[in-house]
Amino acid sequence: MAALWAPKRIIEKRYIRSIQKIMKQFELLAQGKHEPEEILKAWKEYAQSAAFQKAAEDIACRMVTNLFSDGQKSWREAARVNSRGRAIYEALKEELTGPVGAVYGSLISQNSKLIRTLPEAVAEQVTAYIAKEQQKGRRASEIAGEITRLFPEKTRARAELIARTEVSKASTALIQARSELLGLRWYVWRTSEDQRVRDSHELMEGVIIAWSNPPSPEALNQERSYGHYHAGNTFNCRCYPEPLVEAEAIGWPHKVYYQNRIQMMTLAQFKRIA
Repeated sequence: MAALWAPKRIIEKRYIRSIQKIMKQFELLAQGKHEPEEILKAWKEYAQSAAFQKAAEDIACRMVTNLFSDGQKSWREAARVNSRGRAIYEALKEELTGPVGAVYGSLISQNSKLIRTLPEAVAEQVTAYIAKEQQKGRRASEIAGEITRLFPEKTRARAELIARTEVSKASTALIQARSELLGLRWYVWRTSEDQRVRDSHELMEGVIIAWSNPPSPEALNQERSYGHYHAGNTFNCRCYPEPLVEAEAIGWPHKVYYQNRIQMMTLAQFKRIA
């Protein structure tokens, strides 16, 4: 049942490909130019164009809509197997007109902005490289040629980071919004359960978390903290929240994050704080 809530990696892969495709135009603009400043000027003009702005919004909208639709399927499956099924079905029918719809729109806006700032972020790296190479006395034409080779590599790495991080964050945001709409105040932290799971997140596997009280996994593991956040809400995180629809459906005693620590509780103890 837990895997039901994991964001589909195909959505992340499609998001990466879409971002790389839109950035291909910047590579094309650099071709045939012999001055680094010419390349940067062409990039800036295209990044500010209506065509690029609309393309960024379309890509963000497609990713969030895919997550939204996939999440609906997960909630319908959850409704099928537990006693709160009718309430879940009713909430799904009306969700776009309420707080879930607001989160949906906000996620599109946030991701569109991230994509629109991608050329600027890459251009900053390229500008620093140009300055460094010019100080060495290298010719502008040589530097311009290298920019056309560097750009795809820089873009790919940045696109992968955005997609991996933002798909997980958007998925968590939609699960949280739907949970809160149904009055579900808790979730179970789930990891991808493979060798790439960081130690601090492995510690969180199976822990029940309140939506109102995100933990700091690193602090709990005596590491440098990145702040308090929910499953899937930090860089390169592949964890996800599994909504706690029925507390009786999981095994007790169980690990619960409460009062800034992870502790074992019985069902009776949990119900007193839930």
